[in-house]
Amino acid sequence: MLNPKIKAVTDRIIERSKDTRAEYLANMAAQQEKGVLRGKLGCSNLAHGFAACGKEDKADLKSLNKSNIGIITAYNDMLSAHQPYETYPEQIKAACRAAGSVAQVAGGVPAMCDGVTQGQPGMELSLLSREVIAMATAVGLSHNMFDGTLQLGVCDKIVPGMVMGALSFGHLPTVFVPAGPMPSGLPNKEKARVRQKYAQGVVDEEALLEAESASYHSPGTCTFYGTANSNQLAIETMGLQLPGSSFVPPSGDLREQLTDAASQLVCRNAQNDKGRMADIYSEKNVVNGIVGLLATGGSTNLTMHLVAMARAAGVIVTWEDFAELSAATPLLARVYPNGHADINHFHQAGGMAFLIAQLRKGGMLHEDVETIVGHGLEMYTQTPTLVDGKLQWVDGPEQSGDEEVLRPIDNPFQPTGGMQLLTGNLGNAVMKVSAVAEANQVVEAPAVVFECQYELDAMFKAGELDRDCVVVVRYQGPKANGMPELHKLTPPLAVLQDRGFKVALVTDGRMSGASGKVPAAIHVTPEAMDGGLLAKVQSGDLVRVNALTGELSLLVEEAELAARTIPAKDLTGNDVGTGRDLFAKFRTMLGRPELGASALLK
Repeated sequence: MLNPKIKAVTDRIIERSKDTRAEYLANMAAQQEKGVLRGKLGCSNLAHGFAACGKEDKADLKSLNKSNIGIITAYNDMLSAHQPYETYPEQIKAACRAAGSVAQVAGGVPAMCDGVTQGQPGMELSLLSREVIAMATAVGLSHNMFDGTLQLGVCDKIVPGMVMGALSFGHLPTVFVPAGPMPSGLPNKEKARVRQKYAQGVVDEEALLEAESASYHSPGTCTFYGTANSNQLAIETMGLQLPGSSFVPPSGDLREQLTDAASQLVCRNAQNDKGRMADIYSEKNVVNGIVGLLATGGSTNLTMHLVAMARAAGVIVTWEDFAELSAATPLLARVYPNGHADINHFHQAGGMAFLIAQLRKGGMLHEDVETIVGHGLEMYTQTPTLVDGKLQWVDGPEQSGDEEVLRPIDNPFQPTGGMQLLTGNLGNAVMKVSAVAEANQVVEAPAVVFECQYELDAMFKAGELDRDCVVVVRYQGPKANGMPELHKLTPPLAVLQDRGFKVALVTDGRMSGASGKVPAAIHVTPEAMDGGLLAKVQSGDLVRVNALTGELSLLVEEAELAARTIPAKDLTGNDVGTGRDLFAKFRTMLGRPELGASALLK
């Protein structure tokens, strides 16, 4: 039986999305009725389309009797998570030939690393890169040469952008192909300890670099539970990746055979007219993805990305939906920064198969959904393994391998999920509460206002923040400077909390999967640049952040606030350097975070 609260939210989403979803599906049906346009291309067009192919592939494409799969790849060898994709195209082409099909690399998309750009001007392009990736995905598929698609992407904005782009070709069967996490390195708790010591000046930069290098040390996804791994979990829960494939290591026979299996599956789906992206990305699967995220305390970035991805499929989701689903969803996992373990420990404790089995047992997931492997979620409770060297799916574990990391539905870490919606006169915001001790979830203290993240560090080092305070960092929203993540604020704020001070962060910027033990009201909307009350906050004003009741309030008399004017703010410095000049106009088009912060959607 489906949990009645999950059903009520889903019913509301379906009703709210009735017109937009119908319009989207009608558009996809019209594209499908036209058939694969490769057969309608002129001779010159078609010749260009297969000119670079080998003799066998060229003959197959010329005869029009085999499926052609378009590969969209986010490969580059600077991102550890995407470096393994270097060899995938040739492997995929061979697997597709074995399945009686052809594959071509349709295009590449940019893939920037937030870990490299944290605290740097380049981070101001981060959110905008999602829109570029969506458009680049569409450009790659626009040649009308393809019967299905394979999407090779893992990290932060990359997967959401690919989903948005692929949904514009939702009449095609699509499979997402993960690459897996790097092996566990320096424990995340130790990494955080060194970061805090560096913030205090106790250890030097050499010690910090050594710790960071021991943590991020090889090909594969970063092992903490940030946006990259949250993407993988949500996409698998929505049925767009092979069951159990998200967190298998990048190297080894199992990963290689999973990639072959994904390639051959999309070929079969194309040949049998199954696995259409438009059918899979339904209202019910959107809810399943949100529930999976909330049950594991995943990245707050997904409160924007899942909204934007859903809207690309005509599904209208709100932060209120997230809040109600979070209130109904028990927290079943603790993965750093929501615990001491990393994503490899989650995988070893039972991983996706155990998680989905437990959510199904509790009536938390919709069963009547389409996935790339067929109808329903039964196969997603199974785990891939090699039996006599061949890939098979076997029943997942009935018990968790480590209840400090992953728990059954009848013994959750807490009865509610990992996120909270905050509302009040300051606007709406989200907070990742799964990593915040309950004693720290209520802070009422004077504001200390910054308009640049770099200003905080100097004040912290001078000892001027050694007090109860609500740190307000504004003009960090989408239109102001592209809404960068403010991960560099975490160590000093954590130090203040460890010193016994009541401290919270309020910002129209992002913190993402890096949100940890400090209560952080993020994505505040309307942003300061859009005339939000955040722009009127003054240092010394009393601010209340209450994650237990969901309140975010500026405790200043209405008459006083009405008398205040919003000071002029010169943000032209955000328009130049590190490529920002190319994105200045684009940035002004971004919507509010609660609508997905997108420039592409209606």
